[in-house]
Amino acid sequence: MHAASSWKLYARKLLAGKSMAFSSARRGCGLAALIVPVLLLLACRVPTAAAADSEFEDGVSPKFPGCDNPFQKVKVMYWVDGAEMNSLTGITARFGEMLPVTASDTQKRKAVVPAPKTSCAKSSAQLANSIAVAERGECTFLEKAKTAETGGAAALLLINDENDLQKMVCTQNDTAPDIAIPVVMVSQSAGRKILSGMEGGAKVDILMYAPEKPTFDGAIPFLWLMAVGTTACASVWTFVVVGDEDKNAPSLGGGEVPEDEIVELKTKTALVFIVTASLVLLFLFFFKSIWSAWLLVVLFCLGGLQGLHYVASTLIVRVCERCREAKVNLPALGNVTVITLIILPLALIFVVVWAVHQNSPFAWVGQDLMGICMMILVLQVVHLPNIKVASALLVSAFLYDIFWVFISPFIFKKSVMITVARGSDDGPSLPMVLKMPKEFDTWNGYDMIGFGDILFPGLLVAFSFRYDRSHGKDLTDGYFLCLMIGYAFEWTTSSPLSSPFNTRSYRYARREKRRAKSTLEC
Repeated sequence: MHAASSWKLYARKLLAGKSMAFSSARRGCGLAALIVPVLLLLACRVPTAAAADSEFEDGVSPKFPGCDNPFQKVKVMYWVDGAEMNSLTGITARFGEMLPVTASDTQKRKAVVPAPKTSCAKSSAQLANSIAVAERGECTFLEKAKTAETGGAAALLLINDENDLQKMVCTQNDTAPDIAIPVVMVSQSAGRKILSGMEGGAKVDILMYAPEKPTFDGAIPFLWLMAVGTTACASVWTFVVVGDEDKNAPSLGGGEVPEDEIVELKTKTALVFIVTASLVLLFLFFFKSIWSAWLLVVLFCLGGLQGLHYVASTLIVRVCERCREAKVNLPALGNVTVITLIILPLALIFVVVWAVHQNSPFAWVGQDLMGICMMILVLQVVHLPNIKVASALLVSAFLYDIFWVFISPFIFKKSVMITVARGSDDGPSLPMVLKMPKEFDTWNGYDMIGFGDILFPGLLVAFSFRYDRSHGKDLTDGYFLCLMIGYAFEWTTSSPLSSPFNTRSYRYARREKRRAKSTLEC
């Protein structure tokens, strides 16, 4: 009963316009105030992958003639009965033939599973001029490659026994191998996709090549504009769009906005952030599943709904002041603004359509729009009261990132934050990022910025604008412009933009910290 009444109260406030914040940043947040902390906890700086094949180099494994190839990042394209599937990512071995850098220099070949499927003995299945798709185990990588080559295979595609890419190298005791076919490894989940396509006797063709990363990434300037523009707009939104009105001005619903609809952070928030965020990350790390990924998608949709409603409503009222007063009396809800009756259903339709089609090639547009609107709302709702609190929060967030990205592998064998951010291959990608497709990159995929990279600095930038306004400072003698310039410069030189993601999708954009030493394994 209590939960039902709470949701009913929220719906009444939302339809009454309390969440539209027209007279100040203290205007309602309802549900957004509840889900904002969750999004803040999970949206810290997104770890970036290296921008070239050097991400695989370790400088440790032995090299000698026949086993001194540089590791190549491989694009594995495959077709099931002629229908092209989404390409996969692989890595070449230290030995074997190098792959060409363009698809036109190679050709599609039929995929065949050897018998035995580990390719550790002569195959009873015909491998001539095909790509042998073998599983890891029972014998060494070199033995698998030699057996496949002896059977006439044109290449060996090895499926790892975990969702990662293992570097296939030689040991000091090995003799110089003479492998003349390409040897490529894909992750367990990627291999399962190929094997599932072969079920029922379907024909699977595979084409493998190692495209080079282009020197210019056209998505970077747009990401820069989104990050800097979102921070600037959110900081000045109340003054420029809403209007610098009295904080106790009546809301659209006819009542006054309560002070508790602003979340003013305290010094102890830093400790609460560290503890709560760590617990949430550990929960998602140990109980990573499709339902947990969908839970985050639902939270994002609710926050996006609030953000779209808030931004659209404030813009309309800014243009049409008379629209503020137009209301309709509805049973059980009381006076409801006409703007809310129009905007809220449209925003809901937008969110639902995005959720249903979030894997479509253009879903990034809806995700970015909802993310930007939600972050604008968050920075109206969450305030820093002073520099002391800002320092405590930002330093805590920095230490939080360092620990869960770089130190956690020594405790949990994997980077907890990267593992959680990678998500499940069978579930939806985690949506707490702004992303832009890399149209000029053969790898396609997206460049991305985590919400935390905007929200945490944005809290400080928004505080500086409010401070300047309250102390009568303008752009020339205040702090806001200096912080905005510093924030823009930081994005120009920081790793998320100078070393953008170069894998195909969000799940594959984050790679677990490479092992310090590679050995020849079965």
